[in-house]
Amino acid sequence: MKIVLITGISGSGKSVALRLLEDSGYTCVDNLPVKFLHEFIATVREENLDRVAVAIDIRSPGELAGLPDIITGLRAQGTELKVIFLDASDHALMQRYSESRRRHPLTDRLQRKGDSPSLLECIHTERELLAPLRDQEHVIDTSDLTPGQLRAWMRDLIQAGRAEVVLTFASFAYKRGVPADADLVFDVRCLPNPHYDRELRPLTGRDEPVAAWLAQFGSVETMIEDIGGFIRRWLPLYLQDTRNYLTIAIGCTGGQHRSVYVVEQLARRFADHAPLLVRHRNLPVRP
Repeated sequence: MKIVLITGISGSGKSVALRLLEDSGYTCVDNLPVKFLHEFIATVREENLDRVAVAIDIRSPGELAGLPDIITGLRAQGTELKVIFLDASDHALMQRYSESRRRHPLTDRLQRKGDSPSLLECIHTERELLAPLRDQEHVIDTSDLTPGQLRAWMRDLIQAGRAEVVLTFASFAYKRGVPADADLVFDVRCLPNPHYDRELRPLTGRDEPVAAWLAQFGSVETMIEDIGGFIRRWLPLYLQDTRNYLTIAIGCTGGQHRSVYVVEQLARRFADHAPLLVRHRNLPVRP
């Protein structure tokens, strides 16, 4: 039996993630109170359901403090439980609430006499309440993701299976901000930039002409070797840690050429590690 628990900040894309799981054959339950999680899992076992997804969030705030201990206890009992925490920047959340015109779930709970809390106050309070859970689970920063990208990343993640560490290489654009879900960040903006070649500008680091152009520079190869060597050296200690995920983010200015190429090359060098995921935050998802 595989159980996926979706949680995170309101407006970060939990509904999109849950619908993807439902389309993938998971039996899904949204807004399950924390106190019913044990009972629900027991019922799932009795019904012989092999794939189940549950969404738990701030809509039941009084019980969230005990959720980390419940998760630890379930795993200690041998339950295969994958917890995915969705997050987004304040700016992205404010924009999404503005577009949807929805009220934040904490608005009524934080209501003061004659004064309504601001949206930003609600978001910051929610972050404080969810911080203990975020700090120990796999985080996906959806600030810069389209719904299609989030669905693709979720699909890759649920297919990854169980391992000591799910290793993820991710490219990103510094001009759009460093991903909040990154564990290790490497800056490759010092490398030669294909952007200044008119023929290469519309291409990406996944295209052969860009790859061939970058491969001719010794500095590019040295950078890849140095990053790969660092990861090879320290990965065994991460494997001994209690974490289940390690995300290595590679950034360049636009997230299109250099960082994408470096990520693709690192993924080839670490192809012996399973499961291995590759993400390009600022490129469209390939069909």
